[in-house]
Amino acid sequence: MALTGTLRDFGIAEILQLIGQQAKSGVLHLKNRADEIHILVSSGCVVNAEYAGRKSREKLGSMLVRAGLITQAQLQVTLDAQKRTLRRLGDLLVEMGMVAKEELKEMTALQTTETVYKLFHWKSGTYEFEPGEVEFDRETVTPLRCESMLMEGFRQVDEWPMIRRKVSSTAMTFDRLRELDLERSRAAWSPGKAPGDGPEGEGDASALGRNEWRVYELAVPGRTVEKIADLSRLGEFEACKALFNLVNLGVLRTVAPSRRSAAAEVGAYARDWQQRLRQGATRLLATAAIALALAGLGFFVTERGHALDPSGGHAFRDNRPELFVARAQLERLRSALEVYRLEQGEYPEALASLVEADLLAPRDLRYPWSQPYWYRRDGKGYRLLPPVE
Repeated sequence: MALTGTLRDFGIAEILQLIGQQAKSGVLHLKNRADEIHILVSSGCVVNAEYAGRKSREKLGSMLVRAGLITQAQLQVTLDAQKRTLRRLGDLLVEMGMVAKEELKEMTALQTTETVYKLFHWKSGTYEFEPGEVEFDRETVTPLRCESMLMEGFRQVDEWPMIRRKVSSTAMTFDRLRELDLERSRAAWSPGKAPGDGPEGEGDASALGRNEWRVYELAVPGRTVEKIADLSRLGEFEACKALFNLVNLGVLRTVAPSRRSAAAEVGAYARDWQQRLRQGATRLLATAAIALALAGLGFFVTERGHALDPSGGHAFRDNRPELFVARAQLERLRSALEVYRLEQGEYPEALASLVEADLLAPRDLRYPWSQPYWYRRDGKGYRLLPPVE
């Protein structure tokens, strides 16, 4: 099956649906400007999904450490053994008794689903399906039907905006308003327990499901959303939804992150965006050099236009060089706005807040224009445009 194109024409939902219906096997390659993801499919089921050059945070070993299943020292010992033997990390962890096989199976499934669900937020990119048989460890990998992942992806896209109204930042923490039975919470971690099992008489708490009980135990004062999601092994969406339900039931109260703690807790995300800012600055310098040459040409053309105007007035003003440079500058502004949102939980009221947060310099709000960029916060998003000159 020849399947290749852009996500604007044929979205991830249609691709997964087609692969699932035809029970195809192979590798689906997806790329956008920032990321590259490869999804391994066997008989219409997703068996693995990984980033090309996966960042350390998304690697299985890092996820196991953040989930509290192994220590960093144990991971390093296993990585050293992996270099010598060239065996899979998961096999070595099980063989060395550091992780149970069921725990490894749970974490590999979480790694796959978290990667695939990110694709539902991609607005653009390219895809290519490479048919062929794929190999995977059937003892530690749970094949996931494409149709099931499709339905779950749509559910997350639909429910995220509602959840983000209360759980707006991964740096947010919680206070407990009501103390619940922790023994019942621990029972909810056990396989085979159904939601609502256990003693009654706790009012709304009797309606809590397994995820809510699991998250409740982890939501101690000072622990962030990001840490709760890691330790719960539920994934970001399910952990945030459980926190959202607990807040609605009056069991937990949200505590907005301080500016300093937010910057520390978003760590990997902020560093990623800062790296993009640095890359954007490099591109901006290169673009500016080209723009200077174009500006000289534009000045020459403009002056010739003035000379040809019999009235001696300005015939026209060519602002194409500024527009050319502004493309890179707008990208830098958007990156700074995303870092601000990660730290503060929302976009700023004005671009000047980016300067106050030390994300940009004052000149960045107007370069290469004499007037500042036009910015308005629009609901949960924003509108950003170059000035009209």
